[in-house]
Amino acid sequence: MTSKRAWWVGAVSTLLVLLLLGLAPAGAQNAGSTRLQNVDANDSPMYHRTYDSHRFSPLAQINKSNVKDLSVAWVHQPGAVVQGLESTPVVVDGVLYYIGSYNRVFALDGATGREIWHYFAKLDPVVNTLFFQPYNRGVAVGHGKVIFGTLDGRVIALDMKTGKELWAVTVLNTKKCSCNFTGAPLIVKDKVILGQTSGELPIQGKIWALHVANGEKAWEFNTIKNDQKSWGGDSGKFGGGGGWMTGSYDPALNLVYWGTANPAPDYDWGQARPGDNLYTSSVLALNPDNGDLKWHFQEIPHDDWDYDAGLGESLVLDRDGKKLLVHQNKSGFVFVYDRTNGKLQNAWPMNHVYNWVQRVDPKTGELIGRNPPRLGKPAFICPWIAGGRSWNSGSYSPKTGLWYNTAMEVCEEVTVEKQTPVTEPAAGLFFGGDQVAKHPPSGEAYGHLDARDPVTGERKWTFEMTDVTDSGILTTASDLLFTGGREGYFQAVDARIASLSARFLTAATPAVAASELQNIAKEMTTAAKTETRTERILPPVERGELLEIPIELAISGEIAQIVDLLERIERTPKLLRVNELKVRVMNVSQPKELLATMMVSGFIRPAKTKT
Repeated sequence: MTSKRAWWVGAVSTLLVLLLLGLAPAGAQNAGSTRLQNVDANDSPMYHRTYDSHRFSPLAQINKSNVKDLSVAWVHQPGAVVQGLESTPVVVDGVLYYIGSYNRVFALDGATGREIWHYFAKLDPVVNTLFFQPYNRGVAVGHGKVIFGTLDGRVIALDMKTGKELWAVTVLNTKKCSCNFTGAPLIVKDKVILGQTSGELPIQGKIWALHVANGEKAWEFNTIKNDQKSWGGDSGKFGGGGGWMTGSYDPALNLVYWGTANPAPDYDWGQARPGDNLYTSSVLALNPDNGDLKWHFQEIPHDDWDYDAGLGESLVLDRDGKKLLVHQNKSGFVFVYDRTNGKLQNAWPMNHVYNWVQRVDPKTGELIGRNPPRLGKPAFICPWIAGGRSWNSGSYSPKTGLWYNTAMEVCEEVTVEKQTPVTEPAAGLFFGGDQVAKHPPSGEAYGHLDARDPVTGERKWTFEMTDVTDSGILTTASDLLFTGGREGYFQAVDARIASLSARFLTAATPAVAASELQNIAKEMTTAAKTETRTERILPPVERGELLEIPIELAISGEIAQIVDLLERIERTPKLLRVNELKVRVMNVSQPKELLATMMVSGFIRPAKTKT
């Protein structure tokens, strides 16, 4: 389902906005179902911005000529930054809503960064014992409410204007199942839909729909099919699955498309879960009104690698008179469907390096030449458990007709072990093995950003990175592409020719695409014209160069967080320290609002110097 968290040290720890003046007024209005279907150009009211999951901004004020003039407009600190900030902010009428670690929710004035309200969920202490925590990837906004799932199994609705709690319902028995909610919900008409974590747990994961008005359950869909042919013996009782990320919606067909997670145990030592294990590692088309299954396609029958279908986006697009759905599996293969009936149209690989199969039949989806890890000896598998791409999303530009997506070329050594599922007193992790990250056979691990035809897979260009990346992507009407990477850069790339238009060192690892930064802009103003006094973003740094990062030591708690971060970095696999930098922490006086831009990057070592 997800990679082990030690492999993901160093995501963004602050919300950084690279805009200056002329922003939309802060006066949040009711984002109802009509507004969610007809999204204003200045808004970004849901996780993928629009129901089609394109993550495309129709704004063009920031363009290839002035993007180099971007500078920090404001910074907001969520306080608790454990494991970074993985959420994609949403924006409605100039108000930016986002969620941080431990379910801390904020509403900010998009023009100034001024906090309008905040809500800190009071979580059950069981959260500290869970595998999936403390991160959350987003909120849903609609019908005057901000809605999110919690780490202790609840769903909470807040008043958009005040942050006051309107309702809170317990959906999961987290103390028993060890499962929770970490993905952003999706509001469809009068329902809010979200899926739970469960891929590494001996439970049955579900997708849930609640009534937006009061939180009452509308329906649930069990991703573990009640079928002895699909789940031999009693293996279905412990089947895992679930749907931990956010789906897409086609209003014309009235279908929600949702990817499901991997079966449990992740690795099958032989007859651990006989059958194809439906509906895990599948794409589902569900009626949002009642949860009825219209069609399904299992991308990885009897998943032997933890290559679930729950992550990323499902692109809703039309091509040559066909209604298509494009979805990337964690294996790195992309599946193209007729979204009216689920019939496969094509399948093609995003990754350069893979050996888990020889190929996927583009007409049938059959996995040809499977290479599953088994008991007996460690198996070298590509890509790694984090996937060819993980939960971060790509972006489709209707202007260029291209899908912009990232890939990680990293492998692993898998050791399969027999394991008895633990369900009492609470569900325990059910991996069925362990893995160690490895470089690919051809050299060091790396990442790349590709521009491809989403239907044929034809590659137009590649932008290679010196490190792997788990950053999302935003494209715009000015043919710019915004993304980040573990080197610590926030980058603007020409979407047509892959040239680097601008690059900013954030001193942190951008893990979400641009925070939908254009969606709160009414006009572009350069740093030279603004009255805001700000430091320029740190310049690029070469490998091995000593980088001096100012930190305001007087701010309570920050140094403890930095020390903890550095300690965790030392336990991280060396292959992830591709761009090693030495850091000197200096005791200098800096404005508090600039602290976030100076935070220590995710994969660096502290220099042995005195502060």
